Amino acid sequence: MVLGWRRRKNNNHKGVKQNVEVIVPNHFMCPISLDLMKDPVTLSTGITYDRQNVEKWFDEGNCTCPVTYQIVRNLDMTPNHSLRILTQDWCVENKQHGVERIPTPRIPVSRFDVAELLIQVKASARGLDQYGCLELVHKMKRLGNEMERNKRCIVENGAPGALASAFDAFANDSIERNVNVLEEILSALNWMFPLKLEAHKYLGSKASLTCMVWFLKQQGLSGKEKSIVTLKELLSFGDEKHVEALSEIEGVCELLVEFINKRISPTITKASMRVVWYLVSSSSPCSDKMKLAFVELDLVSSLLDILIESEKSLCEKALAIFESLCSIEQGREKGYSNYLTVPLLVKKILRVSALTTEYCISSIWKMCKLGEKDDEKRVIVEAFHVGAFQKILLVLQVGCGDKIKEKATELLKLMNPYRAHLECIDSDYKNLKRSF
Repeated sequence: MVLGWRRRKNNNHKGVKQNVEVIVPNHFMCPISLDLMKDPVTLSTGITYDRQNVEKWFDEGNCTCPVTYQIVRNLDMTPNHSLRILTQDWCVENKQHGVERIPTPRIPVSRFDVAELLIQVKASARGLDQYGCLELVHKMKRLGNEMERNKRCIVENGAPGALASAFDAFANDSIERNVNVLEEILSALNWMFPLKLEAHKYLGSKASLTCMVWFLKQQGLSGKEKSIVTLKELLSFGDEKHVEALSEIEGVCELLVEFINKRISPTITKASMRVVWYLVSSSSPCSDKMKLAFVELDLVSSLLDILIESEKSLCEKALAIFESLCSIEQGREKGYSNYLTVPLLVKKILRVSALTTEYCISSIWKMCKLGEKDDEKRVIVEAFHVGAFQKILLVLQVGCGDKIKEKATELLKLMNPYRAHLECIDSDYKNLKRSF
C-alpha cells in the first residue's frame, strides 16, 4: 500500500507548479484511521495503534483487537516510544515537503498514579494539612485539564469520594481557616459530576452543607456558582436526609429566593430553581414546611414574573415549582391574589414544551379542585375567558399522559357549562409587564 502527502512547490525560475509526493511508511500509520500515529501504543495482542483511536474503539463497546480480532482482556496500553521517535525523525527529515513534526504526547495518568495521589489527599485531610491538600488538588486539576482521558481515569478511580471526604474533614475543622482548600475541592468536584454514593454521603453531612451555604453567603460569584451547582447535584440523588439537613440550615430559603430574584448569573439562577424544586417536591416530612417558607417569601410572584419574559428552561423550572406550591393552601392563595396567574398559565399551554403544558394544566386543576368553591368558579371562568377550553381540548387531541389526561378532562367538564353564555378571548400577553 502506498500512502502519501502532496505539496505544491513553486519553481522560482519558470513560475511552474509541481507536485511532490511524500511516501509515508506503513508502520507509521494507525491501522484504524490510516493516519500518522501521534501517540503509538501497543496492545497485549502486539499490534500498535494511535492511542486516541484505539481508546475510542474500546469506548464504543468493542472488546477485540481491530486487526487480529482477538478478545482483549487486558486494556493496558504500552507506549511505543521507539516508534514515536522514528515517526518524529521522519517528520523532521520531510519538513521541506510540508510535513509537520508530531509533538511528543503527554504521558496519561494511570490508575496507580491516581491511587497514590488519593492516598496523599486522604492523609493530608486526616492531618488537616490544608496546604498539602491544596497542592494535591491543584495537581489533580492540572492532570485533568491536560486531556479528557486523565479526567476519566481520575473520576473512575475514586477521586470524587476522596475529595468529598476531605471537604467534610476541613469543613468540620473550620470553614474560615480552611476556605481556600475547601473552595478548590469544590471546584475540582464540579467537573466530576455525576457523583457516586460515597461522595454524596460526605457532601450531605451537616458540616459540608453548612460550608456550601456559607459559600453562598460569603464568597464571590465563582464560589457561589460552585456551591449551588454542587447542592443541585447532591439533591438530585433523591436522598430525603439531604433535603431535611439542608432545610434546617438557617437562611437557606432566603438565599435561594434572593438568587432567583436577582439573577446574578444564569448558572446560579437555574441551579437555585432546581434546588428549590427538590426541596418542595420531595416526600420528606419537611417538604410542606419548605413550601410555606417559600410562599411567605413571596416566591409565587417571582415565579410569575419569570413566566412573562424568560426562556424555555427557566419557564419549565418556574412552573414546576409553582405547581408544587399549589399543593398547599397558602400557595394557592398567593396564586388567586395575583391577576396574572391564570392568564399566564393558560398562555404557556402548548407554547413552551410538553412538560410546561403538563405543569400548567396541573396547576389550574389544583387551584380549582383543592380550593374553596368560590375559588374554583373564579378560576374556571377566568381560564375559559382566556382560551383554556380550546387549548386543553387540543392537548387531549394531540395526546398526553394519563394523569394529565384525567385532570384535563375534568377541567373541560367544569368549563363546559359556561360555553353558552361566556365569551372566550384568546389573548396574547406579549405586552405584559413585570409586577415591580
